[in-house]
Amino acid sequence: MQESAYFTKYTPTPNTWDEMFGADAQIRDHYQKVIQYLGAESIEELNKKEDLAKRLFMSQGITFTVYSGDEGIEKIFPFDIIPRIITGDEWAFVEKGIKQRLEVLNLFLKDVYSNQFIIKDGIVPADIIYSCPHFLREMYNVKVPYDIYVHVAGIDLIRDYDGTFYVLEDNLRTPSGVSYMLENREITKRLFPDLLPQCGVRSVTEYPNILYKNLLSLSPRQIPNPTIVLLSPGIYNSAYFEHTTLARLMGVELVEGRDLVVDNHKVFMKTTTGLQQVDVIYRRVDDEFLDPLVFNPSSVLGVAGIMGAYRKGNVAIVNAIGNGVADDKAIYSYVPEMIKYYLNEEPILKNVPTYQLGNPEEAEYVFGNLNKMVVKRTNGSGGYGMLMGHAATQQEMDEYKAEIIKNPRDFIAQPTISLSAAPCYMQGKLTPRRIDLRPYALVGPDGIEIVPGGLTRVALREGSLVVNSSQGGGSKDTWVLI
Repeated sequence: MQESAYFTKYTPTPNTWDEMFGADAQIRDHYQKVIQYLGAESIEELNKKEDLAKRLFMSQGITFTVYSGDEGIEKIFPFDIIPRIITGDEWAFVEKGIKQRLEVLNLFLKDVYSNQFIIKDGIVPADIIYSCPHFLREMYNVKVPYDIYVHVAGIDLIRDYDGTFYVLEDNLRTPSGVSYMLENREITKRLFPDLLPQCGVRSVTEYPNILYKNLLSLSPRQIPNPTIVLLSPGIYNSAYFEHTTLARLMGVELVEGRDLVVDNHKVFMKTTTGLQQVDVIYRRVDDEFLDPLVFNPSSVLGVAGIMGAYRKGNVAIVNAIGNGVADDKAIYSYVPEMIKYYLNEEPILKNVPTYQLGNPEEAEYVFGNLNKMVVKRTNGSGGYGMLMGHAATQQEMDEYKAEIIKNPRDFIAQPTISLSAAPCYMQGKLTPRRIDLRPYALVGPDGIEIVPGGLTRVALREGSLVVNSSQGGGSKDTWVLI
């Protein structure tokens, strides 16, 4: 292997699992071919590839929106050209763990909106569920097709210093980022066309076809060509690029609330030739904005009467309404118990140890160790509103503690997990940056399918553990090997 300056200076982060380097400072086997390839490339050639990637992202409008104050600033999504590589065996373990978890979360949602055995048997406290703002009484005893509540999930995984996978979050409402997974792969094909087949990288491009097949299967009308639409909040939504991409790849109409109308408990799309009945809605609008007659009366993003059509079984909505009760961060800590309760199995994927700040004993422990904790709002997202104890000043910790005391149920705390590191190409050299992984799972009547890959998010700032794009993060292509 020809050694290049950008490679020889790579120094793994201490006390951190490095995806490329083993404990013996040797390159892991599954990274060998990529490193040999990079070693044969000059810095000038890699700089050209990096520049090409930026231009491709720009020309294709691959963007996200950062909200600052009252303004939304559209940015190109930062992309690192060095892939994150996962072995076939590692992926088989992850896949098995995610399938187990999703099976249980669907069972939990069915139970909590019907018989509530899990509450009666004392596994999950009633007050934790009823105090969740995403537990929607309007969903009680609503018949959901095939009892599938979670059709699309993006489960966030991290690896600790010893390489153990942990589930950080279950995203079961309107998970985003899959378009970046697809586009990252397309960009990588342009940058390294020979490398993917040489390494035996599995494909991620089937995602839209699998999703479309599942949506078709949910149609309440048994007709040859059901009408499927993707309901978007519109161009100002941070994930609008993704909405347009998925609608195009699936060949379905992209609509906004104003394009739909409900008549006689049926949903119709306005077209130039009149009203057309809609059978399945893949919605990217949050619950509270979906139906102004039932939820937020001031919403202009949803459709008046859509909840009535859903209850009657005249339209399928993906993901189901009310899923937020299953990915509330206060509920998260009970998932291992749910797995034992519903399946009589041990969890395959571990939870990060989690402290409920509504519990006085746990809160006392957290307050005494705040500098070692990550504290999150139970219904926050995007990396906003977190306290990273190891990086916070005493004043910031005191102010955050005062917020917690006002409403402790709204917060959980977790010990700071180091996050694994992977090589990134920055200023002409390879340097480690922290990463996570969001695989995407699709649940249909035929079972759970997980595309072999996912979105690897990168904390591009040196020393940072926050990978969210809104907080300065970027992404990598994720290679799962055959």
